[in-house]
Amino acid sequence: MLKILGIAGSLRKGSYNKGAIRAAAQNLPPDTEMDIFKLNGIPVFNQDIESPLPEAVKEFKGKIVAADAILIATPEYNNSMSGVIKNAVDWGSRPMGDNSWDGKPVAIMSASPGRLGGVRAQIALRQAFVFLNMHDLKQPEVIISGAMKLFDENGNLTDEDTRKRIRQLVEALVQWTSRFHQELRPAA
Repeated sequence: MLKILGIAGSLRKGSYNKGAIRAAAQNLPPDTEMDIFKLNGIPVFNQDIESPLPEAVKEFKGKIVAADAILIATPEYNNSMSGVIKNAVDWGSRPMGDNSWDGKPVAIMSASPGRLGGVRAQIALRQAFVFLNMHDLKQPEVIISGAMKLFDENGNLTDEDTRKRIRQLVEALVQWTSRFHQELRPAA
């Protein structure tokens, strides 16, 4: 059973990105499960409180380590990733020498009411992956522009074409992750 950790970089109740993560969880390939982690309880990163780690951060880091792959949906704020996802990225890599993200396959999607659909947030997040030693899936890209027309008032995806693209992304992430698992197996 392949385990994906789903993370939405928004705290808003009717978040389009939370809806995209839920749509991914509803369209998993066989032998795949998704654990969705809500970032609401993660404190703002502060090195003064990283020893001992806050309980919510310990739980989060444990979920990262237990996952075979990561799926992130992030909005775009001011031409970059949301502060919520940046905070999560930072906590996952701390304390120094305890990078829970290390070596993890990861895929990104983004949803936004704007025309660009969060593409700049994806670029910023990919830059962080380089330092974190994460293996980001490049294709297919899921950039959901005009999100207010594709999700209902509760943040549930209503558009079948977008659902299909999310399903393709999750299937590609599963294949990408399987490649890493094969490379890590010892030779017989």
